[in-house]
Amino acid sequence: MPEGDTVFRTAHRLDAALAGHTVTTFDVRVPRAATVDLTGATVHEVVARGKHLLLRIGTNTLHSHLRMEGAWLLYPPGQRYRHADHRVRAVVGTAASVAVGVDLAMVEVTPTKNEAALIGHLGPDPLASDWDAPQAVARVQSDPRAIHVALLDQRNVAGFGNEYGSELLFLRGIMPTTPTSDVDVAALITLGARTLQANRYRVRRTFTGDTRRGRTHWVYGRAGRPCLRCGTLIERGNIGARADQQRIVFWCPHCQKAPL
Repeated sequence: MPEGDTVFRTAHRLDAALAGHTVTTFDVRVPRAATVDLTGATVHEVVARGKHLLLRIGTNTLHSHLRMEGAWLLYPPGQRYRHADHRVRAVVGTAASVAVGVDLAMVEVTPTKNEAALIGHLGPDPLASDWDAPQAVARVQSDPRAIHVALLDQRNVAGFGNEYGSELLFLRGIMPTTPTSDVDVAALITLGARTLQANRYRVRRTFTGDTRRGRTHWVYGRAGRPCLRCGTLIERGNIGARADQQRIVFWCPHCQKAPL
């Protein structure tokens, strides 16, 4: 599942392949950007901001969001794509590499000077050079909702998704439904930032410290299985800011306690 560390790795990989090269192929397959042509421009850099990916090309930025299923893949020039053509949303090619965006939920091109209109609403990003932990803590602390909802709101802090939400709350012994006012937010944000930073270059993210298959998670995706710490069966439920924004959450009823 794409979360902040996945997008960071994607940006790092694309930047290494494309930055400094001239665009020879540019094809965005969404109606509002289909006529944009950036061939001949130079790729300056590829960066991540939370779950958003920014390819800065010439004076413009190609912005995309992976959502649940999206990915950017690299191919040698001339190699056939692995995915069906109808799944391709964007192609940025140079003489050395071709980046292909598949199943992207959001694709648009905007002048780089206007990027704030796309990502200015985001909270601090633990993987960005300008990470501001006190600001992230302040934003989450001021959110009156359940802590799982507040932590995943990208306006509070950018990069944490549902997987991180369940795992971080387990590690801190907090029920997902706990009001944010009853949580040590500073300790939670510190743990979350440290975990994102530790996972940013790993092919397989881990919350347990064990990268073996089936041993990387404490609770996420493990409903009905014994807790790796205490043996109690993991439970699952739904939580969200609105009825149409429900997320599946996982917790251990023994290791995570609701406040008294």
